[in-house]
Amino acid sequence: MPSILRTLQDNLIWSIPAAMLAGFFYGLTLDAKPLSVLIMPLTILMVYPMMVTLNVRALFTHGDARLQLVTQGLNFLVVPAVAWIMGRLWFGDAPMLRLGLLLASLLPTSGMTISWTGMARGNVPAAIKMTVLGLLLGSLLTPVYIHVLMGATIDIPMARIFRQIALLVVLPLLLGHATQRLLIRRYGQEAFDTSLKSRFPPLSTLGVLGVVFVALALQAGAIVSDPVLLLRILAVLAALYGFNFLVSTWVGRALFNREDAVALIYGTVMRNLSIALAIAMTLFHEEGSGVALMIAMAYILQVQSAAWYLTWQMRK
Repeated sequence: MPSILRTLQDNLIWSIPAAMLAGFFYGLTLDAKPLSVLIMPLTILMVYPMMVTLNVRALFTHGDARLQLVTQGLNFLVVPAVAWIMGRLWFGDAPMLRLGLLLASLLPTSGMTISWTGMARGNVPAAIKMTVLGLLLGSLLTPVYIHVLMGATIDIPMARIFRQIALLVVLPLLLGHATQRLLIRRYGQEAFDTSLKSRFPPLSTLGVLGVVFVALALQAGAIVSDPVLLLRILAVLAALYGFNFLVSTWVGRALFNREDAVALIYGTVMRNLSIALAIAMTLFHEEGSGVALMIAMAYILQVQSAAWYLTWQMRK
């Protein structure tokens, strides 16, 4: 089983589309509604292993303050603003789709930020700090942004959003750090770094694939019933990700060396879509199908675009 999970993790460019196709056909042939109860545990399964491997102490290291400031400025000022404008332009009459686009832009970085940065020979310690900072800032700012930008058209349950984010981010972060300290105390730092640490990311991959499968199963009917809407969603998401890559690449090249620039690019383009999807599915339920559809489609473009960008980087 561990070898299978590791193979899936090493081939996300194929395993995520495969999970999406499997979920899509499941939703077309069987009743997918009972699967909705799996969103929360699968998301925690995705987040918790990642937290075990994170070095929270990286937050307190010095020397990359400008890189971190620019990264989080892009994450919480530029990208959400562009997503909100695009939502207003293309989905002015569909507030739930606008909310989905905004949610997909408000929760930056995930374990994939660290993975893609490492594969592209970027600054991995900086990427780790970006991931921790992004998760913490996103937990605090996402409910506020949603309330301010969407509260006039949608009833936004801010207290419930805070609770959900605490359950999906803060609790796994605390439990993951506690697990890490216990393992280091029991087996030592060297054993943790050389053998134990590598066992957790494949479990996170299982959570990601599970969330993708469930999301597509639940949205299969909506996709089939309105293929034009699906094309509109994919076009807007492609524009958003394209803008993100272009701006992040330009800023990275203008202000930083190659290693830092790579970390900045993957620290701003990769969004934590699993947490965004869990929030959408657990808070907005049936009426939030447009939110979930937007986020589910973002999976397609995010992984593929990250892989294409990596290929381009490795050719340089």
